[in-house]
Amino acid sequence: MAGKYFDEWQIGETLTHDIRRTVTETDNLLFTTMTHNPQPLHLDIEAAKASEFGQILVNGTFTFSLMVGLSVGNTTLGTLVANLGYDKLVMPKPVFIGDTLRAESEVVGLKESKSRPNAGIVTFLHRAINQREEIVCQCERSALIKRKD
Repeated sequence: MAGKYFDEWQIGETLTHDIRRTVTETDNLLFTTMTHNPQPLHLDIEAAKASEFGQILVNGTFTFSLMVGLSVGNTTLGTLVANLGYDKLVMPKPVFIGDTLRAESEVVGLKESKSRPNAGIVTFLHRAINQREEIVCQCERSALIKRKD
């Protein structure tokens, strides 16, 4: 399903996205090194073993990016003008290599655009949930979405 137009969204509407993703060691390693993040918890297995987690901790910005990516096909694909911002980002549980994540999105705000009559602002509450049904990441995303012609 392609993204919906501004006019089609309703506050309280909740979507469970079909695509799931198991996080691999390669995902974490590539994302961490591509973004120049030297955190040993993401790269050094011995340091990670000595931490309270006892294993490699997946880079939180990867988790955030994956959560948003999992939502795009059902929310903004083909209807997005621009993402306006991300707010209230929290990561209440860690993500480890081998965890399988899914995403849910709830519409928490709708606002007419004052500067663009052909678009409106939809605010989504995105949640990433692991295979243990724990929320591992959550944020609000404000997106400028096209109106129907």
